[in-house]
Amino acid sequence: MAGLYAAPSVDLEPVCLVDADGSPTGETRYSRDLPHETLAWLYESMVVTRDLDTEFINLQRQGELALYASCRGQEAAQIGATACLRKTDWLFPQYREIGAFLLRGITPVQMGAVWRGKWHGGLEFTSRCVAPIAIPIGTHGLHAVGAAMGAQRLGEDSVTVAFLGDGATSEGDAHEALNLASVFTAPCVFFVQNNQWAISVPVSRQQAGPSIAHRATGYGMPGIRVDGNDVLACYAVMAEAAERARLGAGPTLIEAVTYRIGPHTTSDDPTRYRSAGELDDWLARDPIARYRTYLQTIGVLDDRLDQRVAARSHRLRTELRDAIVGAADADPAEVFDTVYAEITPDLARQRDQLLAELAKEA
Repeated sequence: MAGLYAAPSVDLEPVCLVDADGSPTGETRYSRDLPHETLAWLYESMVVTRDLDTEFINLQRQGELALYASCRGQEAAQIGATACLRKTDWLFPQYREIGAFLLRGITPVQMGAVWRGKWHGGLEFTSRCVAPIAIPIGTHGLHAVGAAMGAQRLGEDSVTVAFLGDGATSEGDAHEALNLASVFTAPCVFFVQNNQWAISVPVSRQQAGPSIAHRATGYGMPGIRVDGNDVLACYAVMAEAAERARLGAGPTLIEAVTYRIGPHTTSDDPTRYRSAGELDDWLARDPIARYRTYLQTIGVLDDRLDQRVAARSHRLRTELRDAIVGAADADPAEVFDTVYAEITPDLARQRDQLLAELAKEA
């Protein structure tokens, strides 16, 4: 009977289909053979994601946004993991998944409303099967499992994906979500973007085991490590995990090994806790540069594709700036007025106190 409960083994070497120099690897379990249109679309999505990320940072530095969390360096992980899913599969993001939002048709203007601090930020996300951004670390893993269990009971074949960071796996909520999903064979995939740092805490200080993916053994679910800077590997691994969940075989824990090129947020200074040498080492593994080289080698990348990507990027960046620059500030009272259908006496007192304090500063 012991063999019945034996957890699957986890390979420490991440799955990689396209090496850092852009050359195909010898990986045979997973295929990199996608239609040329899909390969080009993945590239376009990655580049546009990075360009939008740059625009968001510019807007924050210009005082148009209070805060922003960059996804630079993690484009392959986000695009690869989302592109292979169905539009009816639910995504439960944290706060850095701009690439996933882009693929789901969420506009930069809608993303900007979140970082602008509008009370309605994220309100339209659910129409695209995307849960609102979760700022509390790790809590949304439980939401993803709950949604997966709901789909399970309704007889649907949809899959939910919880996007977590390495820091989130140090939270109790993540453990509860993983355990619950495994016990109830929930159709949920846990996609951990291990970007090496939970703000200033390195991943080496967050675990004693060989890797985050190895934790899957304790939950009795498959765990797999993938090169998070390889968009084709992320696509293939997520496609396999989603299909497994869809067929009723339960959850999978994926660790996408990547790197956060920029600061944790625009309020962070990463030079205080990580070395320039470490950053240079990861810049040499840039996800967009390697994939661009690969596409050039197989004849997919040409001037026409470059022009298409540049045009779309310019259009979306312009839409974002037009919506954000000089936009009216949110009314602070709306924070209180929209909690309940009718405001409670306690909230009314808090609202009046805040407005009185703001009036003194005016």
